[in-house]
Amino acid sequence: MMRSMMTAATGMEAQQLYMDTISNNLSNVNTVGFKRVKVEFQDLMYQTLREPGVRNFEGAMAPAGIETGLGVKPAATQRIFEQGAPNQTGNDLDWAIQGDGLFQITLPDGGTAYTRDGSFKLSSDGSIVSSSGFLLSPQITVPEGSSELTVAADGRVSVKLQGENTMTEIGQIEIVRFINPSGLRSLGGNLFAVTDSSGEPVVSFPGEEGAGTIMQGYTESSNVQVVEEMVNMISAQRAFEIVSKSIQVAEDMLQIASNLKR
Repeated sequence: MMRSMMTAATGMEAQQLYMDTISNNLSNVNTVGFKRVKVEFQDLMYQTLREPGVRNFEGAMAPAGIETGLGVKPAATQRIFEQGAPNQTGNDLDWAIQGDGLFQITLPDGGTAYTRDGSFKLSSDGSIVSSSGFLLSPQITVPEGSSELTVAADGRVSVKLQGENTMTEIGQIEIVRFINPSGLRSLGGNLFAVTDSSGEPVVSFPGEEGAGTIMQGYTESSNVQVVEEMVNMISAQRAFEIVSKSIQVAEDMLQIASNLKR
């Protein structure tokens, strides 16, 4: 009975993590560029009471053994980088990546982070920055007095300078891709950091070498499917209830066994 209690406890802990992940997904249903997270589980080790193929006292070979599992453990939380729906905003500084890739962001400490959030702003000196004020990399600065900022699908940024009638190119957006984007480390603030698991960043221009293209005037919606997450929530709740019930039953069996001496 003690073994069944400990086994059930691992199941309750696993379902709690599952519920935590579902809650985070639903909380970010309106977060620009958010990618939902999926939890993966593995069974724990097994206690073997009889090996398969052993012979009994009569010399016959047992066709199957006897083993009991000791529970479950979370194996990974995988971020799903499937495309979110484009949301039209009409803002010249809202850019969505249609396809594979991430924007590069320069952090205050000089490091580089990566994001799918293309809702950019202008700083006081005209630099294009993220909503948190971090510089887009490579840095692009809009000259004072310019107008009609446009971004082509291949990432070329152009403006109409003051006193001119033609568009002038002021910068080029670069797209970064990873062999294993699910291996990126989440930093919060819609930012990711490179890890050994993600592989080194592959930098290219939009539309080249498999990189996505830029859609100006759009942001990428979260790829969280509310109905799917609600179904997962019900599943996690029922699994938690069933596993907790097994602890109660094991406790009742232990009480019956302890009362046999009376």
